[in-house]
Amino acid sequence: MRILSLIVAFLALAASPLLAQEDEIVANLAGGRVLIHVTRDAIIFSAIEHPLEAKSVPPRVATLGSSHIGIFFGASEWQIPAQPRPIRLDREVGDVRPATQAYVPEGAGEPDLELIGVAFLEKLRPLVSQLHHKIDLKPDEPLFEIVLIGYAPKGYGPEVWQIDYGVEQESVGTRSEYWQTRLLRPRFTQLYPPEKHQAKSLVEIRFPSELQAMPLTGLIQQNDPQIARLRSSDQRFAKVVEEIERGQANKANSQDAADFMRAVLPLLAGGAPFMEGRLVEGGGFDWVLPPEEPREKEQRAEDKDRPPDAPTLVRKPNPNR
Repeated sequence: MRILSLIVAFLALAASPLLAQEDEIVANLAGGRVLIHVTRDAIIFSAIEHPLEAKSVPPRVATLGSSHIGIFFGASEWQIPAQPRPIRLDREVGDVRPATQAYVPEGAGEPDLELIGVAFLEKLRPLVSQLHHKIDLKPDEPLFEIVLIGYAPKGYGPEVWQIDYGVEQESVGTRSEYWQTRLLRPRFTQLYPPEKHQAKSLVEIRFPSELQAMPLTGLIQQNDPQIARLRSSDQRFAKVVEEIERGQANKANSQDAADFMRAVLPLLAGGAPFMEGRLVEGGGFDWVLPPEEPREKEQRAEDKDRPPDAPTLVRKPNPNR
């Protein structure tokens, strides 16, 4: 992905008086990788930031309904010059909960997933329509992506989905530099659970997909020296790694898996920011290692009126990190 092709700014249009009169929108991108370990009674996930440009934003997390969380990549933050604060998709879409069985188009996700997908489609569509420069995306490469983690309804169990939002562009009129951009319906790809009789291992997603980094499972298989030392340092870690190698990662103890993930993240991140969380069926979400993102003054002011026990995804920086 050529990151700069997604940035539409006044300076880029200085030579075009007609287009320079418009309010130009800027898409700030989030890149990185997500590691997910489905254990016997929880889902352990982590995200490592990989900046895609000078003004990249980190991967962000939001609760979606009562049983899912989403991790956001790509064009997850939008800045409109007339507005002082950026539009963050992890904050702009309210609580998403399925009410009744609704019509689902062919090729779409399950009804609860389709509800989530359409909610972000409706929020993103008017923003994308303001992009009027050619966007250099590869075929099937998304502009925006949600990694959806949680528990399916009706006792189906843990699930991981990748929801991708692509775009189509068409040159308008006689001016080849002016493009009409249309957001496509989301594409759903199930990453977990695997097919029957397939190994249950870790799930790892990268954005962009060509991001260069050896998967954790590959490091384990190659007996990487750092992973080998970590494995031998704690009998619990050795057990977790053994279950991953055997394709039975779902049998791992959730606390041991969370501790192993916390220990291995600094090795994988190489100095990049990272975070870790845990999702329990019926028990909600909590941070193991919270993100350390600066908070706006307005948000801190809002917190003064929040009850002390009100749920939130934001936590203070962890001094032990």
